Formats: sequence, C-alpha cells, structure tokens
Amino acid sequence: LQDEETRKDYDYMLDHPEEYYRHYYHYYSRRLTPKVDVRIVILVTVCAISVFQFFSWWSSYNEAINYLATVPKYRIQATEIARQQGLLNKTKEKGKNRRSKEEIREEEEEIIKDIIKNKIDIKGGYQKPKIYDILLFQILLAPFYLCKYMVWYCWWFYCFTIKGQEYGVEEKLYIIRRYMKMSQSQFDSLEDHQKDTFLERQLWIRENYEVYKQEQEEELKKKMAMDPRWKRYRRWMKNEGPGRLTFIDD
Repeated sequence: LQDEETRKDYDYMLDHPEEYYRHYYHYYSRRLTPKVDVRIVILVTVCAISVFQFFSWWSSYNEAINYLATVPKYRIQATEIARQQGLLNKTKEKGKNRRSKEEIREEEEEIIKDIIKNKIDIKGGYQKPKIYDILLFQILLAPFYLCKYMVWYCWWFYCFTIKGQEYGVEEKLYIIRRYMKMSQSQFDSLEDHQKDTFLERQLWIRENYEVYKQEQEEELKKKMAMDPRWKRYRRWMKNEGPGRLTFIDD
C-alpha cells in the first residue's frame, strides 16, 4: 500500500465491499499493465522506422542502378570508360589466377554498375540515400532546420521585400517550384530543358504561371480525349458505370 493510487483503491474497497468486480478489475489491471517508459517506446519506434526507411531507399537505389545497367546508352558509355581505365582487362587474367566465364562476367557487371553509380547523378525517389534524410536524424536536426529557415526567411524578406532586389535564377526557380507545389526532390528530377522553359516563360510571375497551368490542363484534356483507354472508361461510365439502375425482366 505504499503506492498512492493503490491505497485509494484499497480505501474505496473498504467503503464499497459490494463492488467486488470493480475491485478485481483494478487489481489485475495494475498487476498486468506493463511498466514501460513511454519515451523508450517512442525511441524504439522511431529507430525501427528509420532503419526500414534507410534499407528501403537503398533497395530502390540499387534497383535504379540495375535498370540503368541494362539501358544500352548508359551501358555502352560505362563499358567504354572501363576499357579506357583498364578495368576490364584485369578481369581476364591467365594462369593460376584464371577464372571461369561466369565469374568474369559477374565482375565485369559489377565494374559497369560502379561506373554508373559514380558518373550518373540519380535524382528523385531513386537517388542515393543519405543518412541525414531518415526520420531519426530529421527529428534530431529539427531545431537546426527551423533556425536555418528563419534566417533564410529574414534574408528573403530583407532583400526582395524591403530593398526590392531582382530575383536571381535560384530564387526564380524556388518561386516556380512553390507555385507547382512540388518538393525539392521532385523539382530536381525535372530535365534541365524543362527548367529553362520555365525561366523563358517567366513563370515566377503569378499571371504567367496561371496561363501556363491552364495550357497544361488543356493539353492533358486533349491527350485524355485521344487516349483509347479513357474512351473505354468514359463509355463504360456512361453505359454500365455506377449510378445506373437497370431492370431486367425474367
């Protein structure tokens, strides 16, 4: 009875002995409830999610590398670089160090993949994972990111609102990305010629972006109208889709 909550239950039992089912419930609920620190549970959960994130991103990155190794354009370039560096000649050793064709083929494949990893900058969801992007480090670095954003916002307000300076290329692309509601990784995955088009059309100006957005919506509607799959879908919605009641006489 040293615990205050338990002592209250005991006093209540003495005052209300007829409520024995309630007494049993409180007794076993206190005995069987696991006494685990909530902070430990949260920490273990965050660590588990972070480990899953990291290995999942590594798997996606390796899938992208394996795919690029099968694309003739990148494979031919990587093979040529490997020959120039003399890496493929080392795999064809003779004498005691001679290996089977299968072993040579596997080693050459790894060399080509390594060159693709070093020469190609993969962006977007298949980019090389960074440990600072996982949930655990994002939580730990949240105060730093908040302070960094506040400093950046004050700089932006001072330069472009108070002093009225003209936007640079990076600032223009940032405004365009915000208009398009895209994340940094999504915007980085766009081709350079697309970004050049955005700048040529001055999409950092709201009016120009609205015109561009309307054009893209109209173009998408035309593509959907010409797409046979969408034609079948509209035909199905019109004839047999949800909302249509059919009465069949037996």
